[in-house]
Amino acid sequence: MGVSPRISMPQTKEQKKKILEELKEKIDKQKSVVFVAIEGLKAKDVFSLREALKAADCVMSVVKKTLLDIAAKDKKMGIDVRKGLSGQVAVIFGFKDEISPAKVAYKFSLENKNLKILGGWLEGRLRTIEEIVELAKLPSREYLLLKVVGTVSAPIFGFVNVLQGNIKSLVYILSKIKK
Repeated sequence: MGVSPRISMPQTKEQKKKILEELKEKIDKQKSVVFVAIEGLKAKDVFSLREALKAADCVMSVVKKTLLDIAAKDKKMGIDVRKGLSGQVAVIFGFKDEISPAKVAYKFSLENKNLKILGGWLEGRLRTIEEIVELAKLPSREYLLLKVVGTVSAPIFGFVNVLQGNIKSLVYILSKIKK
């Protein structure tokens, strides 16, 4: 049993306008976007995905491709959603950093084969599936910062150890002289 959001009744023009405005607002705030196909996902899987995304300061919206296409054209994203994306599409917006949506979507797609990454939008251009997967495989920002700090501080710690060795030798020699 797959997810079928908002299928109950056709949407009114006002509802569509509201959804379109919310979509445009999310596009303005986002740092990156990942497009995923969610056909075949069960409701509990979608809930789990939303929880994982929420923890990473990301939001997933399931919208009609026509509305997404209109929003993308209004925001000059250069994407033809109706031609480029197939299946039931969800859009994952990343607000904290550029990598979070890709990481969460990729990790979830490894656990659940029904979630398929279709591509993304990053730094003003459309990204392929391969680029999004490579982005998802990158180490976290915190890890990279720790590596930089470790690399920068290693020579300093080495220098301090050399100086401590000289001081210890001097103290040892002085103690032998004193006896």
